[in-house]
Amino acid sequence: MEQSGTSTLLKGAVQDLAAGVASALRSGGHGPAGDLPSAAFAADGLAPAAVRVLGADYVLPHVLLGTRPDPAELALLRRAVETYPPRADAAPTVAWSHWAMTRALRRLAPGEAVPAPEPAADWLDTADWRTLTHQLAILAPLALPGEDSAVGRAARHRPVDVARGFVRAVRRRDWAQAAGAARWLTVLDGVPDTLGLDTGLDFVELMGGGDPLVDLQVRAARHLRVGALV
Repeated sequence: MEQSGTSTLLKGAVQDLAAGVASALRSGGHGPAGDLPSAAFAADGLAPAAVRVLGADYVLPHVLLGTRPDPAELALLRRAVETYPPRADAAPTVAWSHWAMTRALRRLAPGEAVPAPEPAADWLDTADWRTLTHQLAILAPLALPGEDSAVGRAARHRPVDVARGFVRAVRRRDWAQAAGAARWLTVLDGVPDTLGLDTGLDFVELMGGGDPLVDLQVRAARHLRVGALV
């Protein structure tokens, strides 16, 4: 029961953080530090855990809008990176998510994190288009223009497959996967014009926007779509 309660609290904390990020992207303001839950949330240790789940997108407003992170935000991101390193047997998406967080920390606070080698990404080269889209949606925080990574290179080689996966996710009403795939499609060349990505984003926002995690990815995709990366 206690574990179930903690899981519920963590899920709510992640959604709160995602809502703060989405709000900052929508308003063009600063990052979500002011929207962090109460002090009890931090005292229980849920804050770094929630940031670890949300990943590098915790500081996405600063990356996209060029704003300066609050020291508390950087401290929390650093704590999440240090507290939850991937285990040796971690899934590739977990390793890559942690790598993206260390990269974000280095970008926003040079010298704050030791550069880490990229995890392996050869598993994406042989993934079918369904698996590729699923994995890329999980790793949506890596979808940034001008940022090179093995995951990004794998995605750039298969824009049609990602587009196909986006359509499938919409048809299956998997709004989280559709939003993450759409974010990747905004930074890939060679996406079929017939896809109608802008219309697709409108539909995903309408149908799945009640989920803060979906809203975050839709907002990020819109910013990337208009070249808002600073």
